Amino acid sequence: MESWNVLLASHVVAALFVLAIGPLQILRQRRDRIHRTMGYLWVAAMYYVCFSSFWILSDGHFSWLHGLSAFTIVTVSLGLLSAVRGNIASHMGNMIGSYIGIAVAFVFAATVPGRAIPELLATDPSSVAFVCGLVVLSTAVIFVSVKRGGRVGGRSRTVATANAAAARVPDSREVQEERRKARIK
Repeated sequence: MESWNVLLASHVVAALFVLAIGPLQILRQRRDRIHRTMGYLWVAAMYYVCFSSFWILSDGHFSWLHGLSAFTIVTVSLGLLSAVRGNIASHMGNMIGSYIGIAVAFVFAATVPGRAIPELLATDPSSVAFVCGLVVLSTAVIFVSVKRGGRVGGRSRTVATANAAAARVPDSREVQEERRKARIK
């Protein structure tokens, strides 16, 4: 069994964060500033989970999970590139596939005897519940903070935000979407 250390603990917390954000990103209908901001957080956490896994070895050896990490680095990168280029179908496919991959890795890591998480579940379930609750709570706080857009009390807005809202200047993603729709017609 791996011993718990800062790397393993931060890897698990980042993985839980990725698992918590994923459904918000996939199931939420609007693809707006909130989606982009939460997506950047998700991508950063996903990269951390994948890259940190290469320093977490089972009996000094790599496993199939490390292959999944390498593959996920590629799919997350392709998904991010697809979003930047406006290829939404490719973006969705890569990101949903990456989410499914981390969900499979988590189920494996949490259920296979002899790994750190099942051992911790057996010896200290209250710590596991606390960390999971903390991750869910922090995800909710981040989501609400991003949704509010930094407004205090829901009232204040910057001059630039007020002017942009008044002029209703479309952002580059909206322009790209309109151009894409025009090409399809």
